[in-house]
Amino acid sequence: MRSIALTKGVPDFSEGAVSFNEEGHLERGKTPTVMNPNDAFALEAALQTRVRHGGHVSAMSMGPPGYASVLEEAMEEVYADDTYLLSDRELAASDTWATAITLSAGLEKYIEEVAEIDLVFAGFKTADGETGQTGPQTAWAMDWPIVTHVIALDIDPDERILRAKRLVEGDIDEIETVEAPLPCFVVTDPEFQPTYRKASHRLTHKQLRSETRERAADHDDQLTTWDHADLNLDPDYIGLDGSPTIVSSVDPIPKAPSEREATMIDADDEEGMTELLEEMQPFAAGGN
Repeated sequence: MRSIALTKGVPDFSEGAVSFNEEGHLERGKTPTVMNPNDAFALEAALQTRVRHGGHVSAMSMGPPGYASVLEEAMEEVYADDTYLLSDRELAASDTWATAITLSAGLEKYIEEVAEIDLVFAGFKTADGETGQTGPQTAWAMDWPIVTHVIALDIDPDERILRAKRLVEGDIDEIETVEAPLPCFVVTDPEFQPTYRKASHRLTHKQLRSETRERAADHDDQLTTWDHADLNLDPDYIGLDGSPTIVSSVDPIPKAPSEREATMIDADDEEGMTELLEEMQPFAAGGN
C-alpha cells in the first residue's frame, strides 16, 4: 500500500505563542508554526496501513519553505518514509480551492514520477481556518472517492477495497460501516484510534517509529521540493489570483481570564491546613 498523508502548518495557538498586531491581525512571522493537530490522526491512519499491509508513506504539504519543519515534525512525531513540499511565491495566499488544485497537481506528479497511490489521508480541519474543505476539494480535483469522519479502517488488498467505520455527520453516537474502491481519499476524524492487535503488528510499529525518528534527524535528505513550474501550474489559477475566497476580517482568539483568586497557606499553619482539608474533603470523596 502506498499512501500520501497531507499536512499543513498552523500557528502555535498555545498560551503566549500567538502574536497579533494592533489591528488584531495574526502576525505569522512572529508566531511559531507547528503541524496541524488534526493531521496527526491522518498520519496515524497511514502508519496503521503501513504496519498492517507494508508499503510506503509520504507526507506532503503546500506552503512556504519554512513548512519543511512541519514535514520534519510529521516524520518524527508520527511517521513518514519521505516528504514532499510544494512551495514558491506563486502559491502564496492560496485559499482552500487554490490549495486543492496545487495538491492535486502534486499528487499527479507523484503518480507520474514516483509510484501509483492507493490512499490519500487528510486531517478533519485545520486549527487556523477550520473549513474542512481542502481534503474533499482535492479528492474532487482528482475525481477519487472519499470517506470522511473515519474512526477506524482496514484494507482488503486483494479486492482493493477500503472498509471504514465513520461517524454519521460527526455524531459520535451513530456509526456506519462503508466500503470504497482504491484509490481513494480518507479524512480522519479526531475520534480515530489506530489498533494493533497482533504482536507482530506492535513489533513492526515499534520498529517503524524508531526508523522514522532516525530519518527525521536528517530530514533534508528525505525532502523533495516542487515549485509551480515543476507542477505545470498556471499562476493565474493558483495563489492569490486563483483564490475566489475573500476574507472580510479575522477575529483574534479571545484569551481566557488570567485573574485567579488564590489563598496562600503555610504548611506549618495547622489551623489553616485543617480548614483546607475540610473544604477539599467532599471533592476527594467524589462529591460535587
